[in-house]
Amino acid sequence: MERTTQVIGQSSAFLDALERASRAAIMDRPVLVIGERGTGKELVAERLHRLSQRWDQPLVVMNCAALPETLIEAELFGHEAGAFTGATKARTGRFEEAHRGTLFLDELGTLSMGAQERLLRAVEYGEIHRIGSSRPTQVDVRIVAATNEHLPDRVDAGTFRADLLDRLSFEVVTLPPLRHRGGDVIVLAEFYGRRMRSEIGQEDWPGFGPHALDILENYDWPGNVRELRNVVERAVYRWEQDGPIDSIEIDPFQSPYRPRAAKVAPAPAATADEAPARDAVPLPPMDDARDFKTRVNRFERELLAQALAEHRFNQRATAEALGLTYDQLRHALKRHELLGAGG
Repeated sequence: MERTTQVIGQSSAFLDALERASRAAIMDRPVLVIGERGTGKELVAERLHRLSQRWDQPLVVMNCAALPETLIEAELFGHEAGAFTGATKARTGRFEEAHRGTLFLDELGTLSMGAQERLLRAVEYGEIHRIGSSRPTQVDVRIVAATNEHLPDRVDAGTFRADLLDRLSFEVVTLPPLRHRGGDVIVLAEFYGRRMRSEIGQEDWPGFGPHALDILENYDWPGNVRELRNVVERAVYRWEQDGPIDSIEIDPFQSPYRPRAAKVAPAPAATADEAPARDAVPLPPMDDARDFKTRVNRFERELLAQALAEHRFNQRATAEALGLTYDQLRHALKRHELLGAGG
């Protein structure tokens, strides 16, 4: 994996994680990198390799989730000719390719129990067996593994080997999601915006307008840095006006023409003896709200408040559930003085 990467951020949570990774890099021991999707686990794995004594040796990457279970062991350990149908010639595996270097195993939690057992032996004794071979091969490999799961829970559930987890967790670097990296959203957005602007041949950087900044700062970024990069780059290349970029589209699939979801058969009607659904929206009382406009406003406010609570005050998810755009929801929340709800 040869490329130029940049790790960007200034929040204390992010810098603490980088510091832990940097200190672990010089130790020739396994490291687990934990984090949600899009938090930069592969970048940290590369940092661990580049700062180690193995920096001038191979860094080999294997995504354990990208291969069917039947091929994972052949990819990891290699195979001899004729070991299985289609194996017309011998092939080295990722362990041999990473000899004297680093092997980065992404999506570690997807490994089968059989592959986990063989991985444990390779880590413990530094030897592997190609599939179809009875002779061991000695390898000198440092393991860096990544996952978005809490592996101790997998151990408790019996789907991940406790001894393998013990062997791989010499150090654990947990990357904070973007929503916990105070101030980093705008730093990253500026970086990706400037880079995209240069890519499309416009060297000047107009910055972001107040509307765009409001969306960037208040969205919770479930896809983390990867999602932010896509949103910012899309906004920059679409912007055709002078002045700061002030239009942000979080969901590129949002369209009045998008395909309709398959219809679901309606649930049986409740009988008179059955209690009403717990999540039914109560109609506003009619005592002091006789005119139509007042009753509609009250109902709309209660509907917004309930939808926010059901989606844990995630405005993007609430807008999608109500069939509104993000801007439409923000306007409605402002009108009903609900913008600070859940804060």
